[in-house]
Amino acid sequence: MTIHAQAMTRDNELDGKAAMAAVAAMIAALFAGSTALTPLYVIYKQAFGFSQITLTLVYAVYVVGNLAALLFFGRLSDIIGRRPAALAAMGVAVISALFFLFAENLAWLDIARILSGLGIGIGAGTGTAWLAELIEGEDKSRAAIVATSTNFVGLGLGALTSGLLAEYAPWPLRLTFAVHLALLVLVTLLIWRTRETVSERRRLSDVPMRPRLSVPDSIRAGFVAPAVTGFGAMALVGFYAALAPSVLAQQLHVTDHAEAGALFFELAVVTAATILATARLSSRFTMLAALVLMIPTVALIVVAQVFASMTIMIGGTALCGAAAAFGYRGGLQVVNQIAPADRRAEVVSAFFVCCFCGNALPVIGIGVLSSWTSATVASLAFAGMITIFSLVALGFGARYAR
Repeated sequence: MTIHAQAMTRDNELDGKAAMAAVAAMIAALFAGSTALTPLYVIYKQAFGFSQITLTLVYAVYVVGNLAALLFFGRLSDIIGRRPAALAAMGVAVISALFFLFAENLAWLDIARILSGLGIGIGAGTGTAWLAELIEGEDKSRAAIVATSTNFVGLGLGALTSGLLAEYAPWPLRLTFAVHLALLVLVTLLIWRTRETVSERRRLSDVPMRPRLSVPDSIRAGFVAPAVTGFGAMALVGFYAALAPSVLAQQLHVTDHAEAGALFFELAVVTAATILATARLSSRFTMLAALVLMIPTVALIVVAQVFASMTIMIGGTALCGAAAAFGYRGGLQVVNQIAPADRRAEVVSAFFVCCFCGNALPVIGIGVLSSWTSATVASLAFAGMITIFSLVALGFGARYAR
């Protein structure tokens, strides 16, 4: 490439605030694809004729893609560069959206969900690192705040847009993903023009493919509280993302798809706003506060079902948003603080595995229990599990997380 061509390429690249906006838009667009299904699960259940257990499995299989990204591609952008890795993530997301758009049976949904999880796993880590390098100055903590808040904004907008289209527009199982596909293409063009920040890039063959996860013996006791906090926070988010529309329809007799999307939008907006508003609070305080808030949150979820009260459900959702924000941010920050410097990435990855498991496993358990008993009993069992986990983690956190 000539010097003149290189100069023209640099002139065409997004930099500064525009570059940060493009990367933040990538994170939001990727996560929006994961919750576009939230208001649609009830429709898919009727259209494809599958059970409540199968519904929860369709939701949970997304974690397979997340774990694959974490275990095998965690260092991808460090080696081949931020922009190539981000474009790869967007490419996977586009393929996922195409599978959703033309889905004809359950297998198509499973493949689409796995690809969605893979794209998000690669893109979220890449985007967070990219933001830190695009931010000028010494304080890079803002990158994590921007990334996590944008993450939840994307989750909320995905559910809200999908719910509105499903309720008020034709072709609910097609139009949602046609719109999302157009958004992904637009954001991909912005990413293609965003400045690369990795100067020494290597070949794709240099990416290590051997997964390694462990927690050093010296911090295992201190790791329990943030790990359980992350598990619980993501379990609450998973409950709303996968099962809230079914709960609204069956227990609260609310069948409006837009309301189902709006409920998750409330959760996501409260979570994002709480992350931004409490950035100065200490990590230990926010982690312990999350564990305390989880107990009344699950209590309100059960009470809302027992009394078929949308008002109580809205209140519980707001509390859930605050608990999720405190739990995710506080747990991650505590892990970053207690992890040895030479093994920090490994320990943080172990924390994320706990979060992913929390996002999937309880949802499956609720699906199985609700098919054997009732949705209210299953939610009561879920509330009991979260309460016990929170009390145990509070004990460990009060003693070790200092």
